[in-house]
This record gives sequence, C-alpha cells and structure tokens, in this order.
Amino acid sequence: MQPTATVLVYSDDSHTREQVRLATGRRPAPDVPVVEFVECATPAAVVKALDKGGIDVCVLDGEAVPMGGMGVCRQIKDEIFDCPPVLLLIARPQDAWLATWSRAEAAVALPVDPVEFASALASLLREKAALHA
Repeated sequence: MQPTATVLVYSDDSHTREQVRLATGRRPAPDVPVVEFVECATPAAVVKALDKGGIDVCVLDGEAVPMGGMGVCRQIKDEIFDCPPVLLLIARPQDAWLATWSRAEAAVALPVDPVEFASALASLLREKAALHA
C-alpha cells in the first residue's frame, strides 16, 4: 500500500475546494505521497479536524466567509500544537504580506493555477516529510 498525505481544505465555497482537488490530482508531484482530502466549510470544522490529528498540510481560502483563511491560519498557529504547514489561497498577489502576518508557510493566488498550486503543495509536503523523517 502506498503512503498517503492528508490535506485539509478550508473554504465555504465548494467550487474553490474542487479547484484545489483538481489541481492536486492524485498527487501534486511524483516524489510525494498520494493525497487524501479532508474538506471543511467552517472554521469550527477546521479546528475539530486538526484536534483529531493526522493532517499533513492545510490549504485555507483567504476569501472564505464568515472567517477568512488568514484569520483561521493565525488562530490555528496559536492554538494547535505542532500545527501543520499552511498554504493560503489569496485573492491578489499584493495580499502576500497578509499571508506572512497570518504565519502561513506559502501562498498562491486565486483562481487556483494548477501548476503553481501543485508545486507549492508538493514543497510543503516535502518539508513536512523531512521534519518527521
């Protein structure tokens, strides 16, 4: 059986969550594990999923309502022990400074560009694997 990585995807918009799944495919790069998704539409669901454990990377929608991914990121970085790395989806490249404020490890612009997104996600999965090797 192949190793898997679990990616949490937070967005109130099912279309955004679908873009993430499609951009990732079975795996974002040949040298990282096959990806399984945990989808969350509310901040409370994100915290609950992270409390259960087993999440390797979080993908958070900076434009989500009622709480954007930047706020959720900052909250989970403060509250979750050994918080997984976060890839933030931002509306505009100029918002990259907000991703830094939120303590996200990476950010890509919406709409999701499959090549850019897969590259960023694969990088975070590699870093996570290296830390826990």
